Amino acid sequence: MLTGKQKRHLRSLAHHLNPIFQVGKGGVNDHLIKHIQEAIETRELIKIQILNNNFDDRDEIARELATGAGAELVQVIGKVIVLYKESKDHKTIELP
Repeated sequence: MLTGKQKRHLRSLAHHLNPIFQVGKGGVNDHLIKHIQEAIETRELIKIQILNNNFDDRDEIARELATGAGAELVQVIGKVIVLYKESKDHKTIELP
């Protein structure tokens, strides 16, 4: 579980990142979660964008993605989700 200070730090790091995944009208599926797990192991911090053609609840999508990828939900702002998971092999982010 992340503290408020850690989440603020991660949000500041994520500000300059571009979303690398998009959730469209197909919603969340196992294929998407598998790719997110692989990417988050390498990058530790990723952004995911929810497209306008997806009418599901954005908070529910964020919880599904975080749980499926075994990651921490840092932020949901607008249609952008920020996820963090500490990497075993590629650790680059030091939390306060």
